[in-house]
Amino acid sequence: MTERVIATDAALELIELLKQRHGPIMFHQSGGCCDGSAPMCYEQGDLLLGDQDVRLGEIGDSPFYMHKNQFEYWKHTQLIIDVVDGRGGMFSLEGVEGKRFLTRSRAFTTEELEKLSRE
Repeated sequence: MTERVIATDAALELIELLKQRHGPIMFHQSGGCCDGSAPMCYEQGDLLLGDQDVRLGEIGDSPFYMHKNQFEYWKHTQLIIDVVDGRGGMFSLEGVEGKRFLTRSRAFTTEELEKLSRE
């Protein structure tokens, strides 16, 4: 199965740590503004989702969303959520850990895009 969003091992380790400390978490790919275009991590329910938010999948058993307008720019790519040292978005849970989530991406192949269109 082709997934729209996946996570590196390092990101999955941080996700597990954050779930232990905060309980269920969720992600929303920021569309810019204060934190640039970054994956933001929140306790589930701390970010109110709207009809315009698209669920791309899950990483570390945690849902991952993006606004539909931004999805139009990213729909041809697989998001690969990674983690690097440094402080990221001030509202994202991982900031106090001295880490920040980072989105990498790769273009889907023609075959993968065809599979996604059928799902």
